[in-house]
Amino acid sequence: MKPRYKVSLAAVLLGGGIVAGSLMNNSVNGASSSGQPGTADDPVVTKSYVDQKIAQALKGGTTTNTSSSKTTSSAASSTTNTTSNATTSGASSPGKVPTAEQTEELKVVDVKPGQKLIAKAGSEFILRNGYAVVYSMDASGAIDITSGTEIVHNQAVEKNHLLSFPREGRGIQVKEGQKFGLVVMVRGGYTLQ
Repeated sequence: MKPRYKVSLAAVLLGGGIVAGSLMNNSVNGASSSGQPGTADDPVVTKSYVDQKIAQALKGGTTTNTSSSKTTSSAASSTTNTTSNATTSGASSPGKVPTAEQTEELKVVDVKPGQKLIAKAGSEFILRNGYAVVYSMDASGAIDITSGTEIVHNQAVEKNHLLSFPREGRGIQVKEGQKFGLVVMVRGGYTLQ
């Protein structure tokens, strides 16, 4: 075979392969799919819209107006504030500072040397700054969820570790001999003594 014939045959086969491949590639490019994201066939939605639809599905598919749900949540918020005020303004024993009831939000609490941050049952603490030890009246203490260990009374707490307190009466305090306080993120109820 002549070289010229070989080159032209190779060019025809290569060109034919490219044409055949581009014709078969329509499904890969999305031509047969439902459309591009952001079009009427496949709209882009916000997280709040998805959350609202999930909440509706969990409640049994009832439709609610977003303005009425905001009104309901603000009414619930004012009820919570009233309950919180009643809890904190109630009688407390001397030496204790009453604090907010058990909530899901994180609060930053400053603990001065000599004070104890006592957790309500199920509360979680994260030590952000300072040197702390666990305070407990019994043999058990707190659960260090980050390392998967139990920390007993007077054992050091590592910074940035999530601590869980399964029962009331346990907490953390400033390590003996430290002159600076603690900065603790708290989720749940607590008392500062």
